[in-house]
Amino acid sequence: MARTKIALIGGGNIGGVLAEQAAYRELGDVVIFDVVEDMPQGKALDMAEGAPLIPSDAKITGTNTYEGIAGADLVIITAGLARKPGMSRDDLLATNLKIMTQVAEGVRDNAPDAYVIVVSNPLDAMVYQFKKISGFPKERVVGQAGVLDSTRFRAFVAWELGVSVQDVSALVLGGHGDTMVPLIRYCTVGGVPVEQFLSREKIDEIVERTKGAGGEVVGLLKTGSAFVSPAISALEMAEAIIKDKKRVLACACLCEGEYGVDGLYVGVPCVLGAGGVERIIEVELDADERKLFDASVAHVQKLVAELETGS
Repeated sequence: MARTKIALIGGGNIGGVLAEQAAYRELGDVVIFDVVEDMPQGKALDMAEGAPLIPSDAKITGTNTYEGIAGADLVIITAGLARKPGMSRDDLLATNLKIMTQVAEGVRDNAPDAYVIVVSNPLDAMVYQFKKISGFPKERVVGQAGVLDSTRFRAFVAWELGVSVQDVSALVLGGHGDTMVPLIRYCTVGGVPVEQFLSREKIDEIVERTKGAGGEVVGLLKTGSAFVSPAISALEMAEAIIKDKKRVLACACLCEGEYGVDGLYVGVPCVLGAGGVERIIEVELDADERKLFDASVAHVQKLVAELETGS
């Protein structure tokens, strides 16, 4: 049986971690696409030469043409500029909009049956643009947002309590940006609500750190943005689709009435499996959570409006 073909659009930091992990975990054969001549080929060769020590028999190749991704089953898009200190994800809109338009056309024309995970920022607008240009069904186009945000929230809670990160569950909804909504009521430690372990003041600190987590990394790196945690988060989604795991994960999905949202990509819990986004799960929001969620959706709406006038 042929292995799954995974195409990574963008061979930078996130694309590099994705390629290494996807191939070394043998999720499928990997092809790295990038416009920089010879760079994806060089990265691929380096990883392929290390594969016997893992050991992994997955093939890793690089390409500078969209024809090289022909027939891909799964496409993960990381192409675009990364943030620099002082920039928000929204500041990337104009430049990355042009890049995403080209990517969508390339994927549509060469891998028309692929499932697509978008990682590029500003995430909610970029996944919307990919869907619009490609014309792919909503089940096959999803954005990586809530997995990363929820993971960061989980990590901060676990560090504060000195417990295993495995035993902390969290859910972060809304746009992938400063308006994201970590749902404190749904955060548990070993099944026990987090409010039984931490004061409201401490929880609020963790919520604010989660919202600014990407910027915190950007500020420390100074030359780029987070790349390992976004890659691992996208891989969690990819594995759910490839292995039909039916994982319940917070992802940027196209809402058509769910949560009162129509025609926008926002972070909501969904079931990810062989059918892609198989269904959106609607959780109950109290008045405060709803207010925050609606504000986050309004911000996404504003970004998409800018995108529509820009395109």
